[in-house]
Amino acid sequence: MSTEYVILAANEASEHRTLIISLFTAFVLATLGITVWAGRQTKDAADFYAGGRQFSGFQNGLAISGDYMSAASFLGIAGAIALSGYDGFLYSIGFLVAWLIALLLVAEPLRNSGRYTMGDVLAYRMRQRPVRTAAGVSTIIVSIFYLLAQMAGAGVLVSLLLGITSEAGKIGIVALVGVLMIMYVSIGGMKGTTWVQMVKAVLLMFGALLLTFLVLLKFNFNISDLLGTAAENSGKGDAFLEPGLKYGIDSMTKLDFVSLGIALVLGTAGLPHILIRFYTVPTAQAARKSVLWAIGLIGAFYLMTLALGFGAAALMSPKEITDSNPAGNTAAPLLALHLGGVDSTWGAILLASISAVAFATILAVVAGLTLASSSSFAHDIYANVIKRGQASEKQEMKAARWSTVFIGIVAIGLGALARDLNVAGLVALAFAVAASANLPTILYSLFWKRFTTQGALWSIYGGLVTAVGLVLFSPVVSGAATSMFPDVDFHWFPLSNPGIISIPVGFLLGWLGTLLSKEEPDKAKYAELEVRSLTGTGAH
Repeated sequence: MSTEYVILAANEASEHRTLIISLFTAFVLATLGITVWAGRQTKDAADFYAGGRQFSGFQNGLAISGDYMSAASFLGIAGAIALSGYDGFLYSIGFLVAWLIALLLVAEPLRNSGRYTMGDVLAYRMRQRPVRTAAGVSTIIVSIFYLLAQMAGAGVLVSLLLGITSEAGKIGIVALVGVLMIMYVSIGGMKGTTWVQMVKAVLLMFGALLLTFLVLLKFNFNISDLLGTAAENSGKGDAFLEPGLKYGIDSMTKLDFVSLGIALVLGTAGLPHILIRFYTVPTAQAARKSVLWAIGLIGAFYLMTLALGFGAAALMSPKEITDSNPAGNTAAPLLALHLGGVDSTWGAILLASISAVAFATILAVVAGLTLASSSSFAHDIYANVIKRGQASEKQEMKAARWSTVFIGIVAIGLGALARDLNVAGLVALAFAVAASANLPTILYSLFWKRFTTQGALWSIYGGLVTAVGLVLFSPVVSGAATSMFPDVDFHWFPLSNPGIISIPVGFLLGWLGTLLSKEEPDKAKYAELEVRSLTGTGAH
């Protein structure tokens, strides 16, 4: 997998290994310090799960941005644009447009209706135990899918910097990230995680802005010249700047694009680690403000991914990018090295700094994902299902910390397997699973009076099983050179993203399960939920 260019990058890194390790160590120690400080202020469940609901709309918007702009955004999208041009930028568009769904349909009603988790909203007017169990299972599975992408990004990134080529070494890096995320969540809870995400968002925006400025400076701020050079250097000509290079080859790739687009646009409103962020603000108004701030910050960042991706395509050949990582995940760090000068100290400083920012991105996002999973297990499954609402806050928080360890171990194992897959593609799978299992149930619960427990269970489990099942039998897992298991072939589903099938199935099963249910919906409870979700009366 190594080439002369990658060896050059690794050698450059190796000459300045002290600088690189110092930057990484400084960031890890700083964030651990924040986590310990926040952990000392975490006194009860409200602090652990929702940060005491003390964050302002701007602070939460910054944290949401830090949670959302993941390794997929910084590493995966830059790589996708560098290799596929216009079609790679479609990821940025989908991720951004998705926020309109979250703002208009989910943010405020969810903040008003729940307490700590998605399960709180679903269980408000339905049978507690089965619905909370389903919500917990769905949250954990979606989070693990998302964690795969972050772990894969971490392995690729640190391997490039430290010149690690052995598989054991790469797995060791993934394990290190897993241990750090367990520490962040176990010690700091939501308060620590939120502050780490805010710091990371500022660093990421600054890093992306710096690279964007340097790319534009390289081409005298002539965007046409940048795009023309990228198209020529890609070997694809004008096709690089037009739709269809990746998703227009045949009818199947076009269908794959539609599936991807549906998953990206609808997935955000069902992502557990984003949903729990709405509980950290004191009012519904602050929840709305936080989403507006997030849209502004995320929109600016995704515009900059154009400069990152096309800049990488203009300054490096496709072979140089794919030889470093087949999915293009190292395009952004290699771009930093190229902009600074491959043989210069400035190049090494820029490479180390941008890679440290990317590593910060990964750590912040995995902490948010792990917190969402452990919160759902402890609050929904342990406290309300296993203990039937009789668990003390101390027991609940202890369960959350133990579940953090378990989820971290699972993420390490699966992340080691997924280290060569494009991280943007992996995140798109998490979006598809979230949109198939969580989104239909949330919307039906909030806006459909007749919705019943059976409808909720059919929707969650049906969407979940369909989405995960189709992924397992898709080219993502087997049957292609870019698969998780490239040497075997048991795939029969032709698309790389299941959204076009699994999302309608989730909505359909929720509707069908409700119609076939013999249970009478609690109309009084729905009326209560409706008033609460729309006005905030009685909200926590």
